[in-house]
Amino acid sequence: MASSLLVKHAMTTQRWRVLIVDDHAQSRAAVAEAVGAQGGTVVGNGSRAEDAVRLVDKHRPDVLLLAVGLPDGDGVDAARHVMSTRPCPIVLLTSHTDTMVATRAVEAGVLGFLVKPLRPEELGPALDVAVSRFREHEAIRKENEALKQKLEARKLVDRAKGVLMTRLGLSEPEAFRRIQKTAMDTRKTMADVARALLLTDGLGPLRPAR
Repeated sequence: MASSLLVKHAMTTQRWRVLIVDDHAQSRAAVAEAVGAQGGTVVGNGSRAEDAVRLVDKHRPDVLLLAVGLPDGDGVDAARHVMSTRPCPIVLLTSHTDTMVATRAVEAGVLGFLVKPLRPEELGPALDVAVSRFREHEAIRKENEALKQKLEARKLVDRAKGVLMTRLGLSEPEAFRRIQKTAMDTRKTMADVARALLLTDGLGPLRPAR
């Protein structure tokens, strides 16, 4: 019973949810067939550069397969637009290797390349690497953002402590404790308390702590 459930789970688990944007129907069909054969699901198709962001926003795919040459624009520019508005792993489909295109694509945030006509055995590794690298980049981005917010919060608290020390004659530890206590009492972060204090600085005298 348990083994049959495991087999059923393996059969129903999707390897990737893939969005394809390519104006060549034959190429789209070949890519879709390879995706399905390797455990993935095609969640959407497009044929124009302008489709990319709209379809990524609609389907939230695990990975976007995007052709370089599209009738209404450049696939690299479309990739850049996707990465600036709705980031996701992108693998570029190209009919020929071009160093300039590759350089622009990497700068735009593209994480993999597949050459047309597609060789199915190359699809899986390219998509797996793109998804893995995207997750790594996202983890680093979130970590950097958290560090940035922590540093900004510390700067706000330091400035707020200075205001309290100047206007109320408090020592630095006393100013810190007052901000900390206010944050606890109001269930806000110390950064929020500090920001509010700085916004009211100059609007009138602060009341001494009781």
